[in-house]
Amino acid sequence: MAGTVEQKLTEQGISLPEPRAAIANYVGFVRSGNLLFVSGQVCANAEGKLIAKGKLGAGVTTEQGYEAAKGCAVNLLAQIKAALGDLDKVVRVVRLGGFVNSAPDFLDGPKVLNGASDLMVAAFGDKGRHARTTVGVASLPADAAVEVEGVFEVS
Repeated sequence: MAGTVEQKLTEQGISLPEPRAAIANYVGFVRSGNLLFVSGQVCANAEGKLIAKGKLGAGVTTEQGYEAAKGCAVNLLAQIKAALGDLDKVVRVVRLGGFVNSAPDFLDGPKVLNGASDLMVAAFGDKGRHARTTVGVASLPADAAVEVEGVFEVS
């Protein structure tokens, strides 16, 4: 039986994929006390295909980046479910850190990262509101357009 958060996601047409395995020497998440740190998730869909590939401002639009960031958030939620078994155990979304594969003159990284932030608020309501950092970077693994990491308070 899916919890309240998963029901909200289902109502929005979102189902959680199997979490992706780490591609290097790290793990998908670490729990320390009541904090869950989730490693950066690229914008891959359930089949492992990138939602957006390349640089924002040089072939990838802000709208495509927004959808890519939303996909990253879905992958964060999949890791949380793997860690906790139930998304309803999230007490608070504490922080998201976003990395945007950007052309040097691309200035709308925060608009891109709203894709992840908006999904967290849609899923968790007020406890989904969080601190956030958005950084434009020269490249990301597999030329992904966006990667997002997160810190979550859990019960």
